[in-house]
Amino acid sequence: MIAHLTERAKALEPLGWTGRRAEWIALACFHGGVFTRQQWTSFLGCHHETVGRAVRKMVAQGVASEEKPHGINGIGRICRIHGRKVCRALGAGDRRRRRITSPAVLMRRLLALDYVLEHPRLPWLPTDADRVAAFEALGIERRILPQRVYRGALGGLRRFFPLDLPIALDTERAVFVYAEPGHETTMALRSWGAAHGDLWKALWDLGHKIEVVAVARRWKEDHRAGRVLASWARYPRPSEIDEETRSEVARIEQAIIGGDVRVLDEYGGLQAALKRAVALEKRARRRAGRGLTERVATWRTVRLAGARFWWEA
Repeated sequence: MIAHLTERAKALEPLGWTGRRAEWIALACFHGGVFTRQQWTSFLGCHHETVGRAVRKMVAQGVASEEKPHGINGIGRICRIHGRKVCRALGAGDRRRRRITSPAVLMRRLLALDYVLEHPRLPWLPTDADRVAAFEALGIERRILPQRVYRGALGGLRRFFPLDLPIALDTERAVFVYAEPGHETTMALRSWGAAHGDLWKALWDLGHKIEVVAVARRWKEDHRAGRVLASWARYPRPSEIDEETRSEVARIEQAIIGGDVRVLDEYGGLQAALKRAVALEKRARRRAGRGLTERVATWRTVRLAGARFWWEA
């Protein structure tokens, strides 16, 4: 049983879904909105045809579609939940995650769901509202949470935790999951970590243990992410960093996140700014001991191990 789903899944009864099947739909909707038949079969521990019938029922209801994923081979067809009545019944609102903008985004969502599926007993915060409320309840201000403002048609809409990756929180521990879809560099991982830096420091100051997990499908992404996470584990705790170093690192991180070209140009561009931040971190590590994170780890999927982007074939 997944604690945060039990009550919410009951809201799907008027749509004809109950028990473990309703819990799965809630789990998939909250954690990415897409899934493979193999993932649902693993969750229920049943025959694949049982899941096949359930998928066909969702499609017939008009709340989901099943299709071959664009740009990805090796995982069969993907089921995508897009029915507004399902999201609204679950209290998820009209969620952006119904849209898939690229193969990398699809893979990231599948990987994130796979990790949650494998670790069902962690106290996951399934929605952005749940996450913001949980951290505010600890006295953490919204301004330090990862966020992005969307311009244009969305009219300056502010989204917290824009990558929508899994976060678990209890009274002693916070778990942050990063899903690595298969980027050729660690830039995205480092940017994600920079965006969470102030939040992690605030949690550490409150006495919470911080765990960071990188989820990958191939050995090379697993290995590359592991090196980055290992450096974070050695990063000095806030009280052990001198104010001048802390201020400069924060300035570089904010410039990267916000795309502040003026500040980046002061360092000779994005790559030079990253090198400067790494050099500052190394200098601080030489002067300090234990890291900010209590535990870092990588986790490789089994169910999605055969997935390949077309350009990888």
